Amino acid sequence: MTAQSSPDVTPPGDGRVVLDADDISRALTRISHELLEKNRGADGLLLLGLHTRGVPLSRRIAERIETVEGTPVAVGSLDVTMYRDDLRNHPTRAPHKTSLPAGGIDGKTVVLVDDVLYSGRTIRAALDALSDLGRPAVVRLAVLVDRGHRELPIRADHVGKNLPTARTEKVRVRLTETDGADEVRITGGEIAS
Repeated sequence: MTAQSSPDVTPPGDGRVVLDADDISRALTRISHELLEKNRGADGLLLLGLHTRGVPLSRRIAERIETVEGTPVAVGSLDVTMYRDDLRNHPTRAPHKTSLPAGGIDGKTVVLVDDVLYSGRTIRAALDALSDLGRPAVVRLAVLVDRGHRELPIRADHVGKNLPTARTEKVRVRLTETDGADEVRITGGEIAS
């Protein structure tokens, strides 16, 4: 889970829906095709979903790639909890399991998949975690939503939706696998246009 995406405190009806289930599906299909084009096929591709919502997003992207290419794509999950720089502020964060496919990450094109790109700190933590797991040939980043407000020099390679927001707003991603429905909402503050 990234900063400003949360499962929990916002009832499903609060805020304004900016992506519905169909929009999310189209965005993931576009990201899948972009990944295949950039990688020139699925060979050597490894999708690593960041907990929590990046994991089901990475699986959905892998399913789309398999449909197009006819071959499965390696998928895993990455927990960055212990690599975060905000543990002092959120000490009760429960770690998840990192799961890598057989063969690990060495020499692979690793695509980190997350729901929301905000400050860039979660991705920095993911890069630190990757360096402990091996040495990929290339690391790319795919996100469903890029909301801006970067604090680190990190940029997504594949974006489902650029969503300008105010810092006072929150971007809430809900997915069927984790929340029972697919949607992205903006809550709080004034809605940025």
